[in-house]
Parts: sequence; structure tokens; C-alpha cells
Amino acid sequence: MRGWVLPVMRRRFPVAAAAALLLIAGCGGSSTVGPTPPPTPGEAVLVGAGDIALCSDLAPAEATAKLLDTIYATVFTAGDNVQGVGTIEEYRECFEPTWGRHKGHMQPAPGNHDYATAGGAAYFDYFSGLAGSPGASYYSYRLGSWHILALDSNIAISAGSPQLRWLARDLNEAQTECTLAYFHHPLFSSGPNGPTPAVQDLWRVLHSYGVDVVVCGHDHLYERFRLQNPDGQLDSAGGIRQFVVGTGGAPLYQAVRPAANSDVRASVHGVLKLTLRYGAYDWEFVPVAGQSFRDSGTGACH
Repeated sequence: MRGWVLPVMRRRFPVAAAAALLLIAGCGGSSTVGPTPPPTPGEAVLVGAGDIALCSDLAPAEATAKLLDTIYATVFTAGDNVQGVGTIEEYRECFEPTWGRHKGHMQPAPGNHDYATAGGAAYFDYFSGLAGSPGASYYSYRLGSWHILALDSNIAISAGSPQLRWLARDLNEAQTECTLAYFHHPLFSSGPNGPTPAVQDLWRVLHSYGVDVVVCGHDHLYERFRLQNPDGQLDSAGGIRQFVVGTGGAPLYQAVRPAANSDVRASVHGVLKLTLRYGAYDWEFVPVAGQSFRDSGTGACH
């Protein structure tokens, strides 16, 4: 079974609200992982990854798409939805047959490969109203009791930029206890791409408003960090837990330099499933069929 679209409220730049319908989608593929039941009352499920469709080898992207077939959830992407140069042909021929079958309940974010075509034109064309428009490619929505932010780390994201001014307004207006943000480039990473200092100002805004979880891609591996502040210091009271999930289908990387406060690292294709509850969340990394690595746990909101 493909997932349910849970009730969401989008806020784009400029802020505008639109309600989404509850949808039951049809079947798509099979997996050795059995179907999961719908979320219980008071829960919502967000599942996804980044770094997805490589046109020369679609098998890994199809394997992770089959995991999505089994999970009742809203699907996120953490950028690099296609791994080539971001053309509309790549989206239609490579993303569409795999993760594209979940487009009806997907909330995407772009990566650097998506911008390899000027201005990310194919990304915005393919996702149409789901992804905003050039210059307004960041948005927020409500998922269960949580506030969710889909941000764009490929455009101006320094202090004073339009995106960070919008973000501060959005977080100031949000009436939720728990907040999660996803975007492509991680501030912290043990992979070969390493950390991305350019997103530190973004992290400072997220941390100042008590955001609980950040999910990124870019490095093609899975990594989970302890609660940290934007300077990479442990912060058990108000820190952000960051996940790197560049495991959607691109060729995998190995960790090259264990970063400070990195708890878990693995090179395996799979998706991150986040069960969002009032005041808390559960995480589970679900590997593709034939792989045994898993990582799971529970966290509390600030």
C-alpha cells in the first residue's frame, strides 16, 4: 500500500495557507518489509531520504521506493532527487518510475544536483505547486501535532537573507511544541563531502526557536548525531538532533572522518521513518531488502 497523505497546512513565501485532502493511494511494488498500519490517533509518520535517482542504475532507488510502498506516511525528499544534471528528462525517466509513484503524498526539498539545470527549472516544473517556485522554494506545513519546514540550502541562507527572514517569521507564528526541518546540506557530517559551514546561520535560527530535529542528505550515507548547538557543542537541554540520510539510491559513500558527537554511521541504502507524537518522536532507519542494519530510538521535544 502507498501511504496516506496526512492533513497538512502549507505556508509559503509569502506566507499562505492551503489545506490538503486525506488520500488513500494505490499499490506500487512489493517488499520483504510488511505493510505498516496507519498511524494511531495523535501520531503522524514522515519518511524519506535524499540523493535518490541515478539514471544509469535505478535498482537502488527502486529498492528504497518499495520501502515507501509499505509505509503509511507523508514522504519527504532531502534533495538531489535526481543524480545527474537535474533535467526534466531525468525526472520523468528516472525519478518518476521509482519515488515518483509517491508524488501525491510527497513534500520535496532540492539539492545541488537539482540546481545543475539553471535555476532548478526541471525540479520546479516536475513538482509544480509542491515545491514552490524559484526564489520561494522553502515552505512549511503541519503534520499531526508537528510543524515541518522544507528549506533550500542551495540559495541564499545567510543572516539577513530572505529565506532566513521568512524562517524567523514562520517559526515565530508556529503554534506547535515540536518542529522538524529538512534540507540538503548538513552542518555536520563524517562523509567525504564533510560539514557545510554555510548553513550555520540557518542552524542558529533553528536552534534559537527550539527546533528539535534536522534531516539532511548530500553525503551518501546514514548518520545520526547527538543533540548539539550550531557550534557543534553537546546541548542536551536545547540541542538539535541531526540525521544525514543520503541513502535514497545514489552510490554510497564511506565515512572518512568520524565527526564529533556522531553516534551512528552506516553505508546502506534505506529510508528514515519518523513517527511524530505529541511532545516526542521515534526514529527508525529502514534498510532495503537484504540489508540488516537498523537504527532506532526515541527523543523528546524541547
